[in-house]
Amino acid sequence: MSSTNSMNRANSALSTAMERLGTGYRINSAADDAAGLQIATRLDGQARGMGVAQNNISKATAMMQTAEGAFDEVNNILFRMKDLATQAADDTNNADDRGALQSEFDALNAELGNIMSNTSYGTEKLFARDASGNGVGKMTGELQFQIGASKDETLKINLSGALGKVSNALTKLSASGISGGAAAGNAMLENVTAALDSVGSIRSDLGANINRLGHTAANLANMKDNTELNLGIIQDADFAAEGAKMSRQQMLMQSSQQMLSQSKGMGQMVLGMLG
Repeated sequence: MSSTNSMNRANSALSTAMERLGTGYRINSAADDAAGLQIATRLDGQARGMGVAQNNISKATAMMQTAEGAFDEVNNILFRMKDLATQAADDTNNADDRGALQSEFDALNAELGNIMSNTSYGTEKLFARDASGNGVGKMTGELQFQIGASKDETLKINLSGALGKVSNALTKLSASGISGGAAAGNAMLENVTAALDSVGSIRSDLGANINRLGHTAANLANMKDNTELNLGIIQDADFAAEGAKMSRQQMLMQSSQQMLSQSKGMGQMVLGMLG
């Protein structure tokens, strides 16, 4: 009976060791470690949430980089428009010259409208406004990004004010031309300079938030790595220890089986003596 009990205990321990080695986990059910399972479940939820938040940060960064890239091109166009206005403000130009300058100025203005109306991230336009001038683009209102695994880990960005200033400044560029003489060209210089200032301001805001998201991503990666490390300590199997346990229990089972076999032989010997 002692050998049988020993064999049963060894078999149970052997099954546990084999299960852990097979799954790679020390905790395979609540019975293995009830408290450890609860802690591991919470940590696993946090780690998974952080992984999704990392994707959110990458997408938010890509969207703002798209916007910043669009405004970079707006900047380049405004530089050329300022050159044209500066030329038009000089009376060495005749009417034909100013007409040619106005044609290029109008083409650049049209492209500014195209950028502001059609710059998109995915299928959503970023800066678009309706016929009444109300913002309908994604960045014309407040944006909220989920940058962590808890409800408090959010980042809210509101660029509507800066975007409104850009829109108003660009509208003034099409209100009057540069073909009306030196005075018209000179007046347009002020409008283009104001537009450059507004674009520079919103690009600064975008750059600051892109940098912030970069730091957020780095901190989140650090938290996720250490959370997963802690999770592994709690739930992962120690292969060396479990392998040693399996070998030990196999030896115990074999020795118990041998003792049972010998006990049967002793029973037969006693019966022989009684016969």
